[in-house]
Amino acid sequence: RPLFDSSISSLVDAEPESAVILLDASMSMRYGNRFERAKQEAIDLIADMSAGDEIAVIAFDNAAVSVRELSSDLDGARAFIEGLAEPGYEVTRYMPALRLANDLLESSRYERRQIHLVSDYQASGMGSDDSGWLLSPGVALNPIDVGEGATRNLLLTDVRSPDQLIENQNEYEILARVRSSGNVHLDSAEVRLVLDGVESARVQVDLEDTSEAVVRLPAIFDTAGTHRGEIRVASDDFSVDNSYFFTVDVTPKIQVLVVNGEPSSNWYEDEAHWMNLAIGAAAESPFVLNTVSSREFSPSTLEQQDVVVLLNAGSDLSTTQTAALHDYVSGGGSLLLAPGDRVVAAQFNQLFADLSPATLRESIRFTGSDYLLIADIDRRHPVLLPLGGEWGVRFEGYWAVDAAPDADVLMQFDNSSPAFLERAYGQGNVLMFASSLDTEWNNLPLQGLFLPFIHESIRYLAQASTKERAYRIGNLIDLSDISANAAITVMGPSGEALRLNQGGSSLMPEVVGFLTVEGPQTPLYYAVNANPEESNLERMAPSALH
Repeated sequence: RPLFDSSISSLVDAEPESAVILLDASMSMRYGNRFERAKQEAIDLIADMSAGDEIAVIAFDNAAVSVRELSSDLDGARAFIEGLAEPGYEVTRYMPALRLANDLLESSRYERRQIHLVSDYQASGMGSDDSGWLLSPGVALNPIDVGEGATRNLLLTDVRSPDQLIENQNEYEILARVRSSGNVHLDSAEVRLVLDGVESARVQVDLEDTSEAVVRLPAIFDTAGTHRGEIRVASDDFSVDNSYFFTVDVTPKIQVLVVNGEPSSNWYEDEAHWMNLAIGAAAESPFVLNTVSSREFSPSTLEQQDVVVLLNAGSDLSTTQTAALHDYVSGGGSLLLAPGDRVVAAQFNQLFADLSPATLRESIRFTGSDYLLIADIDRRHPVLLPLGGEWGVRFEGYWAVDAAPDADVLMQFDNSSPAFLERAYGQGNVLMFASSLDTEWNNLPLQGLFLPFIHESIRYLAQASTKERAYRIGNLIDLSDISANAAITVMGPSGEALRLNQGGSSLMPEVVGFLTVEGPQTPLYYAVNANPEESNLERMAPSALH
């Protein structure tokens, strides 16, 4: 029955210990058998501990995933590790986990304190916010690296696909950038495009002389509705990041009603001639055009229209016609106003005071060689952003207007008078162009930008801004617009029911694939992808954390 003096207990490793095991559970730990090796390393650490030692376990990714507080119950700690689920899809961040482990050891019972960090030591996990932070004095860090070895990985770093299209037979190209990101370079990759569960394209990519390449995948979206797309790569050792998911909303052709305030059998004098050419001339036009005179305009036709265009019209409409337009826009319809020389300001302002983005003051027509130019453009606006270039249009006639207090001025003439304005009304939207859309007051219809300007304006008015439908792991999906007036159910990629956040109006996705939202209307699909940062398997030296 030997007795040991406490002064020599450390020589036989009898000094009790307080320790924290940090177990990396980020997405990169799904590579090969890294996570199983990490769990075994953690269990081996516990096996080397003595009765009376206390141990805490923290599984982490960018934050703590699962925590077991300091306890001398070693068997309980071992069971906790064995029961950990496989890693999710989150990115790695070391510092938050180290801070938490350090805080746990602040309340430990013993002076001998140690943190065991079991990880693949992914370089991107360092972040940039805690570079000056240090462990408390007396706390030792023991790095355990389970990420050694060759890595072969193909990564989709960037995918460009349309979010919303109008139904037609055109072929589109989806662009995908493929990169070899492991420490063993892959010379080739096979990229496949799957639309609505059916493979539609397959391309072989040569990476022999470069680490990445752009792939062009042809796609046709010929039916209305939401299409689910997936781009897949193959021939690597990390299947977790081999797919990129996206959705494309295809809407029916846009129904456009043009109310012509100055119809004429002579095309040169007809107010709607150039508009009709721009909207309905092409065989594959995304628009369905219906043109009527002010007298022929019937309020009963509004329900079928996506956009109504008033050309040199408005003051000649009846109160019944005008009231119907107010109701139409208030209920979600869209209106484009282009007043011309036949519009009477006083009558127009009285009929459209609440609806129009501007009040008409006077129509001005220059004589001789005078004209105005466009001097200021909001190039960030969805209508004007795609147009680019300078507006070299000469305006010999225009309406001097006063913008409504709640209207946005999108373009100005070089005399500072508003040229193009926007105003929301109820659930709808109204655009006003303060000149004609024929050649009577300007030469815009003769310019190359006339057709894209008309198309972008009509598309913008017809298509309500869509909510973001492509998310990454960790992003918050806001479902408040859907759940406000009806109960909804959200299902994961495998059909499992997902729990909404408190209030039932949002969700933080944890798995990649398509989420299905069942509500009062047709199902909505949300694509969820992993953060490409976590697919970069570049490693750092464990000593970087010391």
